[in-house]
Amino acid sequence: MPPASEPPLDPSIPAHLKNAKDCSNSSPQTLVLVHGLWMHGWVMKLMGIRLRRCGFAPVVFSYPSMRQSLSQNASVLSRFVAEIPARRLHFFGHSLGGLLILKMLTQFPEQRIGRVILAGSPYNASCIAKKISLRRAGRYILGRSMLQWLNQAEAPIYDKRYELGVIAGDRSVGGGRLIARLPYPNDGVVTVEETRIPGASDEILLNISHSEMLLSSELARQACSFLRNGHFMHNSKPP
Repeated sequence: MPPASEPPLDPSIPAHLKNAKDCSNSSPQTLVLVHGLWMHGWVMKLMGIRLRRCGFAPVVFSYPSMRQSLSQNASVLSRFVAEIPARRLHFFGHSLGGLLILKMLTQFPEQRIGRVILAGSPYNASCIAKKISLRRAGRYILGRSMLQWLNQAEAPIYDKRYELGVIAGDRSVGGGRLIARLPYPNDGVVTVEETRIPGASDEILLNISHSEMLLSSELARQACSFLRNGHFMHNSKPP
């Protein structure tokens, strides 16, 4: 169930970023983390800690996923990003957060874009969300951002000027199975087919559920590989 209310949107940049100098080749590269539906920025904390150890400087963007449309949130994300003094920016989005990143890059192209990772993002719509949206109460639960993505004529075309990595899960554990019979493989909320993006630089399937993604050390390891090298580690096993 979604929270009764969401904390107010704070598009301000942390003080340590306002005072930071432009990143050099030897400095940690900035990584913008964007959460999913019904969530808040704090859910990205563990992932941020792990990717900081990987050599990146994480910055969390928190937004009202229900009250604002995807276009409105994309505009605020664009302004947020514009205030970050870095020569190169990477992005990591979970679920709806990944769709928000794509929307922002379509509406407000970012010249400093580096690599982008989407984890469990239903690029090709969502059968669970579609079923929920059939009822008025369901449309309220989904919120304006997800409804805008569902109702658009077609998904934004991936701009190949930046490298895009897609992570999907096939551990079918989650509340989505109580709403609809999901085609396999799925992560309990989003099917693997729904995450696929034509022309993506690389994609990988992990044995994790949708809700486990932000807690997974293996996902963090794979994200680190893509952010560093532009590809996932397909033939390596977790230590």
